[in-house]
Amino acid sequence: MAVQIITTDDLREFKIDLLADIEKLLKQSSDSNTKKWLKSHEVKELLNISPGTLQHLRVSGILPYTKIGGTIYYDYSDIQKMIADNKVQ
Repeated sequence: MAVQIITTDDLREFKIDLLADIEKLLKQSSDSNTKKWLKSHEVKELLNISPGTLQHLRVSGILPYTKIGGTIYYDYSDIQKMIADNKVQ
């Protein structure tokens, strides 16, 4: 069995690598911090639209939704898709 000696330089390099990995994970988690499902009031605030406009988007089929009980949920990816589909060049 070979003995391996760890120096302070090795530990310092390990610390730098570890901190870089942690920073990368934190950035990824903050990017995915957006909720998957949003309620109506969150969508209105996000898009800065009125309740009537949100209802129009829903009724006309522009913005898909899921209704559970009396609560309506919108998939965040559907909102992004709707915005991308309506982008003016």
